[in-house]
Amino acid sequence: MADIQAIAKQFTDFYYTTFDTNRQGLQSLYRDHSMMTWEGSPIQGAAAIVEKITSLPFTKVQHKVTTLDAQPSSPTIPSLIVSVTGLLVIDDSENPLQFSQIFQLIPDGSSYYVYNDIFRLNYG
Repeated sequence: MADIQAIAKQFTDFYYTTFDTNRQGLQSLYRDHSMMTWEGSPIQGAAAIVEKITSLPFTKVQHKVTTLDAQPSSPTIPSLIVSVTGLLVIDDSENPLQFSQIFQLIPDGSSYYVYNDIFRLNYG
């Protein structure tokens, strides 16, 4: 397997830049069998996931990644688990929220897609 830390970094840089500037552009990272759990609510399928992401009630968002860890997730295919924590600045708020997100990435040709995605905000 290639350098999984480099793959994880490249993926998360793309994911959060796209989320922050063009949420609709994330659809290519999901498949019909992909699943996202957003704050405890499961959502399946690329269209439904992007519908959820694009319907979030804020105009401007900025992800600031503070930790990024990655591990292989299967002994038979070059997939990986990526765990991210960071700060989420919503509509230029002076009080960013802490977030965590876990992705399971599966190879698809020369790139990866998101098979599983778990997102959680920390309101505390």
